[in-house]
Amino acid sequence: MTHPTMYDDADPYLAHVREICLALPRAAEKISHGRPVFFTKKIFVGYGAVVKGDHHSPTYDHSIVIAPDPAEADALRQDPRFFVPAYWGPWGWLALDLAAAPVDWDEVAELVESSYRLTASPAAIRELDARAT
Repeated sequence: MTHPTMYDDADPYLAHVREICLALPRAAEKISHGRPVFFTKKIFVGYGAVVKGDHHSPTYDHSIVIAPDPAEADALRQDPRFFVPAYWGPWGWLALDLAAAPVDWDEVAELVESSYRLTASPAAIRELDARAT
């Protein structure tokens, strides 16, 4: 069974997220369950989310799902822009509602990089670190 498309390619939020994610070493995009996801060998960001029990709501269509740095997860949970996404939440992932407030794209880039570092291969992380020097 194919999933319906649940995003708009012309979405300006998605364009920014794509730019951030695809700038990372070995990153690629695919569609999973009707939504864009960004991955190396494992997914590090999902675009668009729902909450448990609300599977067809467009409320969080403009959100990113990330694996938070464990040291920052509790603080992120206290921020009202963040929520526990269905399906991903039981594994500790959080989502940021990009439409909840003006977006700080530097913050988004930091969250994306943190999630990337938790899921990417050591070789990909070395490539990322080499860019910084």
